[in-house]
Amino acid sequence: MEGIYWSIRAAFTNVYSGWILWNLFLAFIPLALSVWLYRSQVKSRSLLWWAGFAVFIAFLPNAPYLLTDIIHLIRGTRYVATWVIALFFFPLHMAAILLGFEAYVVSLINQAFYLKRIGLQHLTLWTELLTHGLCAIGIYLGRFHRFNSWDLVTDPDMVVVNTLNDLTSKR
Repeated sequence: MEGIYWSIRAAFTNVYSGWILWNLFLAFIPLALSVWLYRSQVKSRSLLWWAGFAVFIAFLPNAPYLLTDIIHLIRGTRYVATWVIALFFFPLHMAAILLGFEAYVVSLINQAFYLKRIGLQHLTLWTELLTHGLCAIGIYLGRFHRFNSWDLVTDPDMVVVNTLNDLTSKR
């Protein structure tokens, strides 16, 4: 039994460093904001509402980004016993991916609810497509350029330059 414990502990030490919990936390920020922005009975869109909306858009890619975290399972478990992967890592990663995806979907449902409530339901499809596109760019910047949502505030020039370079490069 002690050997099993040490196998699992060694595997977690080598593969898992707390990033799943951090990424889940980041994924639930836009979900919480979507409830406040889109489900509350706010009558007017104040400066605070628009600031919340900007944070919502900046953090929303963190929810579907969890899907790309499967790369850690693939890279980090090469020398881990198959049974440890099957019983511990795979379920943990799948739960994180599903929770992140759920946070994303519910955020978009809340957005559509808001558009319907204010009489703009005809814009739902276009808003969702735009949101998906922005999230795809955000996921790309996070996975390959290692940007974080807050880099839009702390280093906006670098985010814009990298984004424009990638969108316009002729590789």
